[in-house]
Amino acid sequence: MRRRPSAAFWILVILLTLLVILPLLWMVITSFKTIGESQTDPPTLVPQDPTARAYGEVLTTGGQNPVLRWAMNSFAAAALHALLVVAVASMAGYALARMNFRFKNAIFSVILLTLFVPGFVFLMPNYLLMDQFAWLDTLWALIVPGAAGAFGVFFMRQFFLAIPKELEETALIDGANAWTIFTRIILPNAKPALATLTVLSFLTNWNDFIWPLFVLFSPERLTLPAGLSLLQGAYTTDYPVIMAGATVAAVPVLILYVFVQRYVIEGVARSGIKG
Repeated sequence: MRRRPSAAFWILVILLTLLVILPLLWMVITSFKTIGESQTDPPTLVPQDPTARAYGEVLTTGGQNPVLRWAMNSFAAAALHALLVVAVASMAGYALARMNFRFKNAIFSVILLTLFVPGFVFLMPNYLLMDQFAWLDTLWALIVPGAAGAFGVFFMRQFFLAIPKELEETALIDGANAWTIFTRIILPNAKPALATLTVLSFLTNWNDFIWPLFVLFSPERLTLPAGLSLLQGAYTTDYPVIMAGATVAAVPVLILYVFVQRYVIEGVARSGIKG
C-alpha cells in the first residue's frame, strides 16, 4: 500500500510553485504600470492606474524599439535552428547507436569531449566562419552554428540504444533498407526524444544573448534577448516596456511546452537507459 504524501511534502510543493510563479506574476503586473509607479519604493502590488501603454509600444514592427519584429526574428531563428539540430542529431545518433564502422567509439568519445569545452571558446572561430560565408547580420548566423552540437547527438544515441533491435531485424527480413528503417521505424518510435530535443534546442536559441550581439548589427534584425537590452537607457529605464517585452518573449515558450510536455517527460525518462 502506497503512503500518502505528508503535509510537509505539499507545503514544499506549494513553496516551490510560488517560487516559480511569483516572478512571472510580478513581471506581468509591472508591465501594466506607469513608469512612475514602476519605480516607487515600496513597490505597489496592484497597479493603481493600470495602462496597456507598454504593450502598445511593444506590439509594433516599426518605431525605435520594434519588439514584435525582434520576437519574429527570434521565433524564425529558433524554429529553424531546432529543426536543423533534430535532423543532424537524429542521423548522427542513429549511426553511432546502430551502425558499425571503424573508429566509431573514438569518434563518439571525441564528440563527448566537446561537451566539456566552454562555449566562449567557439565565439571567435564561429564569427570568422560566418564572415567567410557572408552571413553576418543575417539570421543564418543564428541558425547554422551549433546545429551539430554534441549534446543532441549524445541524447539521440542514448534513446536509440533503448529501442529494441528486433524491430530493425524484422524490417530487414522484409527487405527494407537502412534509410527506410530509419525514417519509418526508428523515427516514429523516437517521438518523445525528438520532441524533447526540439524544445531544448528552441529554448537555447531563443534565450541566447551573447552570440546575437556578436553577429547582428542592424536594430531591426536583432532577436528578443539582444533587443530588450536596448530598452534600458543610460539615465532612465522604462520598466513597464521591458516587462511587456519579457512577457511577449515568455508566451511562445510556455505555449510550446504546454503542447509537448508529455513527450518531453517521456523523452527524458527513457533517454540514458543504456551506455
